[in-house]
Amino acid sequence: MTPSMIERMRESCRMAAECLVAVGRIIEPGITTNHINEFVHRFITDRSAYPAPLNYKGFPKSVCTSVNECVCHGIPSDRVLQDGDIVNVDVTTLYPAKGGYYGDTSVTFYVGTPSPEAIHVTETARRCLEVGIAQVRPGARIGDIGAAIQELAEKEGCSVVRDYVGHGVGRVFHTDPQVPHFGRAGTGKRLKPGMVFTIEPMINLGRYETELQDDDWTVLTADRSLSAQFEHTVLVTHEGVEVLTRRDEIVPRSEDVPWAKLGPLSTPAAFR
Repeated sequence: MTPSMIERMRESCRMAAECLVAVGRIIEPGITTNHINEFVHRFITDRSAYPAPLNYKGFPKSVCTSVNECVCHGIPSDRVLQDGDIVNVDVTTLYPAKGGYYGDTSVTFYVGTPSPEAIHVTETARRCLEVGIAQVRPGARIGDIGAAIQELAEKEGCSVVRDYVGHGVGRVFHTDPQVPHFGRAGTGKRLKPGMVFTIEPMINLGRYETELQDDDWTVLTADRSLSAQFEHTVLVTHEGVEVLTRRDEIVPRSEDVPWAKLGPLSTPAAFR
């Protein structure tokens, strides 16, 4: 990407990051995932941008909301969030709304007071994103990212989803390179300055197998164990990595909770 293209990416990614911070302020037991969808839709369209999931290959909503055993691509509905749930909110902005650039990021939120199992899988997923980002530098390989994530997840007794991976992003929503969150270090495409892609490990408390539901979007864990995910869009720089969707504020109901293992004091600002 050229410097001007990267700056436009930063604008879209910044908006997506700000949206997730705002979402955290409304997360509480009793709201529906449709309420989250309506909030995200307004937040993005009020800023002359477009919620990229809406009508993407037929997806009917403006954001993905994946609750508990839902791995990804959960469709907002009248489902009411319950105390103890975890919900991943996956926001993608297209800015400007026509012919612009995509910003893609997600956070798993705690709804009320979570179980120890929910905390474990969520905090493992958070740390997996961090260790994945830490591998990004010129000359490294795609496999280095997946290997680091898989090692940490399995050390924590969790598993890494194989069926859905990170991806290149820019003026196209999903493009090369594909970024698996598992694999062997030293393999795969070599990273070069100017490359932009997402890292978005989906971590299951049980086995890694998934099941696509009849709506052709919703993906559940095959064993119905809990699943959590965090996602950032990153840029390979000459010095290392820039997290384009980094947040300047702490995310409520995710980063401000006492059990968060990566918070404002322990997380380098570039990786938040």
